[in-house]
This record gives sequence, structure tokens and C-alpha cells, in this order.
Amino acid sequence: MNDIRNNRIAEILHDLGAKFLNEENNGSSLLTVTSVTLSPDEKRATILFTVFPDTFEKTALEFAKRKRSEFKQYIKDHSKLGKIPMVDFEIDLGEQHILKIESLLNEG
Repeated sequence: MNDIRNNRIAEILHDLGAKFLNEENNGSSLLTVTSVTLSPDEKRATILFTVFPDTFEKTALEFAKRKRSEFKQYIKDHSKLGKIPMVDFEIDLGEQHILKIESLLNEG
């Protein structure tokens, strides 16, 4: 039962994170939310995202981290979640590695 709740909260945060980053982004890069990790006690969430072009990763991560309190308010305004977890943003390095491997394979 708790897994279902945890997955649902992660899904809500994934959707809201994608919308929020899209709305707040200045358009210089494409930010794509890839996944959300939620602690078992539902008090902390990490939103993983990719950046294209990847030369903007550092800037995009700083931007997302600066917007955390605004994102918390966005969650309150756009969802029915009672307790909102502490949210952090991180670059999805796993996705980055997959894309690099695919590009190397396509070159060969």
C-alpha cells in the first residue's frame, strides 16, 4: 500500500516538476525530467533531469536549485498533496551515460 502511495507522489512530483521547469525556463536549453526518487518516509524527493545542450547543465542545475522554494509553492498551488517533501534537483547522470554510449555505438 505504501509503495502505491510513494509511486503516486513521485508521479505527481514528476509531472509538476516537468511543467514548472518548462514554464520557468528561459528557453536557452531543454530541461527534461527523467525520474523522481522519494525517500521511504516521503519527506525528501529528488527530481532528476537532463539538459540539452549539455553545455548548459551547470547553469540549469543552479537555476533549478534557486527555484526550489518557488517549486514548493507551485506544488501547493497545483496539487492536493498534504505534506510536501523537501525537494531537490539533480542532473540525471545515468541518462547522460546512456546517451553517450548510444552516440558512440552509432559512430561505429
